[in-house]
Amino acid sequence: MSLPLPPGNRSLPILGETLDLLFDPDFARKRYEKYGPIFRTSLLGRPTVFLVGTEAAEFLLSTGMDHFNWRDGWPSTFKRLLGRSLFVQEGEEHRRNRKLMMPAFHGAALAGYVETMEQLTLRYLKQWESLGEFVWYDELKQLTFEIASQIFLGSNPGSETETLSRQFTTLTGGLFGLGLLPALKARKQILQHLTQVIEARQQAPTQDALSLLIQAEDEAGDRLSLEEIRDQALLLLFAGHETTTAMLTWACLELARHPAVWAIAQAEQAQFADAEHVTLEQLGKMPYLEQVLSEVERMHPPVAGGFRAVIKPFDFNGYHVPAGWMAQYSILLTHQLPEVYSHPEKFDPDRFSPERQEAKRKPFSLIGFGGGPRICLGLAFAKLEMKIILAHLLRHYTWAIAPGQNLDPVVVPTRRPKDGFRVRFAAKRKPEQLTLH
Repeated sequence: MSLPLPPGNRSLPILGETLDLLFDPDFARKRYEKYGPIFRTSLLGRPTVFLVGTEAAEFLLSTGMDHFNWRDGWPSTFKRLLGRSLFVQEGEEHRRNRKLMMPAFHGAALAGYVETMEQLTLRYLKQWESLGEFVWYDELKQLTFEIASQIFLGSNPGSETETLSRQFTTLTGGLFGLGLLPALKARKQILQHLTQVIEARQQAPTQDALSLLIQAEDEAGDRLSLEEIRDQALLLLFAGHETTTAMLTWACLELARHPAVWAIAQAEQAQFADAEHVTLEQLGKMPYLEQVLSEVERMHPPVAGGFRAVIKPFDFNGYHVPAGWMAQYSILLTHQLPEVYSHPEKFDPDRFSPERQEAKRKPFSLIGFGGGPRICLGLAFAKLEMKIILAHLLRHYTWAIAPGQNLDPVVVPTRRPKDGFRVRFAAKRKPEQLTLH
């Protein structure tokens, strides 16, 4: 006897529940409470199954991967705007290109990025100090884009990088179908720029990640084509700043909301009070900052979920899902389940302490960067960058939430505070600057 289809509501014809998904931050939670860890809906005219929880994430990201396809699961706008990048590649093509790109994100390459990350961070810190009050999401986006463009392309800060950053903002705005024509125009301009940079690096390689990618060879001695390098470089710039910006914004906001957590994080940095620079050795001695970042990833994953196309039918939790459907696994809701994390509504970095280790109770409990064989290639890069920026902030600066703003999360294209987090920012006064009254 065949199993039934998952329960749910298909809603409006063609659009289905697409608008609810895009604009209701509690879309998945409402349906999970009504139907359980698997339910159906309709998005853009396609029947879609939602999967919630650690077991669902493990099935989709690891044990049941052969039932799913990445490229056909995401909206067509992703393929049009991101091209044939690693993000939408499958099978042997994905394995080959991931292996070719990996040296740029591990070991010696990462160590070589520290100085660039720190220099740009210090420049922005001085700017923020002089501004005093600003929208931090916007500023962090500029900083992380400059870091990405300098490390990946060898671009120097200036008008060219600022133009490229604006073009990426336009491109990102079209990923979910809003402003597609301007996004396509921005993509064309970005690719023209990347072509020029790639051709220059082919003639004269430098120390940036793009040069590593150009020179990388597979087992057969083959290299990536110009078009392949261009699409991968576009993805590196996109992924290298968008999600990091969101996590850094939430980290700074949650520290401001939780003075006790902030005090512990500052105390950890006090051991490096005499150090002029942040080093790799120091970064390995910041377990509490690592806990803070894990809790930010849990509470505020930059992307709320991931799409896949169902290419082989499967049964899950007593229901049957046919081939041809779309599938989405919910990152955000999985991170908020009380059977996974105690008091999940609370910002609590200690849940990741060696004594508690709540994320180790079940596999695939923390999936903000994905999981399984296709876990985010830039995970170590992102954590390195965030730790350097936060270490300097905690050592030398203080900030407060400016009044009169909406900090509720919006989820498209990445999860961030609605008004971007306006902040009042200042350097911490050193003991010799204090005066007695």
